Amino acid sequence: MDNITVRQGETVFLRCAQGDVVTHTAWLNRSSILYAGEDKWSVDPRVSLVTLNQEEFTIKIENVDMTDEGQYVCAVQTSRRPRTTSVHILVQVPPKIINLSRDIVVNEGANVTLMCQASGKPEPSISWKVISSSGDLASDDEYLEIPSISRQRAGTYECTAVNDIDTDVQTVDITVNYAPTVSEGRDVGVTLGQTGELECEADAVPEADFQWYKDDRRILNGFDSMEIVSTGSLSRLTFFNVSDGDYGNYTCVATNNLGSATTNFLLYVVIEPTSSTLLQGPRAVQDGSGGAMGVHSHTCLLFLVILPFLLRF
Repeated sequence: MDNITVRQGETVFLRCAQGDVVTHTAWLNRSSILYAGEDKWSVDPRVSLVTLNQEEFTIKIENVDMTDEGQYVCAVQTSRRPRTTSVHILVQVPPKIINLSRDIVVNEGANVTLMCQASGKPEPSISWKVISSSGDLASDDEYLEIPSISRQRAGTYECTAVNDIDTDVQTVDITVNYAPTVSEGRDVGVTLGQTGELECEADAVPEADFQWYKDDRRILNGFDSMEIVSTGSLSRLTFFNVSDGDYGNYTCVATNNLGSATTNFLLYVVIEPTSSTLLQGPRAVQDGSGGAMGVHSHTCLLFLVILPFLLRF
């Protein structure tokens, strides 16, 4: 018995040699007659007669499927003796992923299991790999285990099913939620009457909501010539026309449903030195050690100016 291997969806031809003086001939599938000579017995529209003559009896089956797999028999009745020829159809099916984990959202620290199941013939092999996350997490199994998942494991995971015929690929997205962490606040110096800005950046999933405080008092948007603009992971507190009352300590609070984080800022005064302040002593410049150095240098200059007068006495 011969084997015919055909891929799902293709057309298969079943040929049977005739010879001698044929009185009757038929193609059968299991116990069902497909064709008896020119007479079609099968109700399947995919089955049709190709050739029937003294040398050959050929039929075809179009768009072959798994249900067509099995043994087919050509029965020939001649004037001498009956004979049969058998052929076995093997249908190959490309892999198809039929059961895949859905996109998931989990909290950091949870245990995650991804599942991927596929059909096909020959039976497909299945593998997992991560394609948009840090690390080299992979598996050669239907299941991918990720114990105590971290935020770095969030991303897109790819399942591949492959056999000798083809390959099927599908993906699953994992979102990992975690509480906010904020960057350390940077103190800002602003001259009286000018514009100043404090920036607060938070890393969080889902994105954090921001609140600003001066000392223990919450700042509302538009209050006292201040503006709060929060976009994504960044919040900006802008001061227009800074006044004496604006200087001081500020706190940014970033919050989501998993927790909160804070960072502190100092908005301090910067006095720009002018020609009239160069000889006004220690109060002329208030900008850290640079102010002290400026006062020291001007004191030395004044001493050198009056030194010649002191030497006269």
